[in-house]
Amino acid sequence: MEAKYTLGIDVGSTTSKCVIVKDGQEIVSKSLVSVGAGTSGPERAIKEVLDNCGMKKEDMSFILGTGYGRNSLDIVDDQMSELSCHARGAYYLFPEVHTVIDIGGQDMKVLQIDNGVMVNFQMNDKCAAGTGRFLDVMARVLEEKVAELGDLGAKSTKRVAISSTCTVFAESEVISQLAQGSDMHDIINGIHHSIAARMSGLARRVGVRDQVVMTGGVAQNVGVVAALEEELGHKVYTSPLAQYAGALGAALFAYQKATRKK
Repeated sequence: MEAKYTLGIDVGSTTSKCVIVKDGQEIVSKSLVSVGAGTSGPERAIKEVLDNCGMKKEDMSFILGTGYGRNSLDIVDDQMSELSCHARGAYYLFPEVHTVIDIGGQDMKVLQIDNGVMVNFQMNDKCAAGTGRFLDVMARVLEEKVAELGDLGAKSTKRVAISSTCTVFAESEVISQLAQGSDMHDIINGIHHSIAARMSGLARRVGVRDQVVMTGGVAQNVGVVAALEEELGHKVYTSPLAQYAGALGAALFAYQKATRKK
């Protein structure tokens, strides 16, 4: 029987991700471009994911779009909610998952999952506080690379309190703490805990059950993951593929649709 290849495309607010899956089981290619909706990001990510495995668009049995910018994709056969796709991707990576915490570029969401299906969720997309954008702003004020914040925060000896209510207020607080001579590592630790406090409030509204899995780009920040474990009192699992969860879920749903399409 000929193999079926399906492509999932997740266009977020700040990144574009693609995953190609073979026969609904094996990841054969992935790509990530650090710009999202309304840019050349989706097109570049699609080209890259196909080039990586030497395939063409025509080789795909089904293409499914998800994420904030999914409506802008002409290439897709169908589209789906990012909530369902994140749930499906997280379940593929962690079959024991019951709670998914996703921090994206401009939003944060908590999903409750039973047998790979989302049964409840809470989302905050009205405010950038505690999101990837929030960390970008903080890194700029601290004159550090956002990718290095996790390791820098780990060197902290005490925590500096940073407001979690608003990016603008938090930015002012960080500037004020720097002016007062607070240690940068302690400030970063405070930033991580402010994100974790905001996220755990959202998670408790849904209910937190093991395994707790974190997806999205911020899952690469070890400081946020550690702070979240402390706030929730649960181990938080993550994966190098955490940022691809939405695109992976889309590719898996695409396979289901491809097999029904006959």
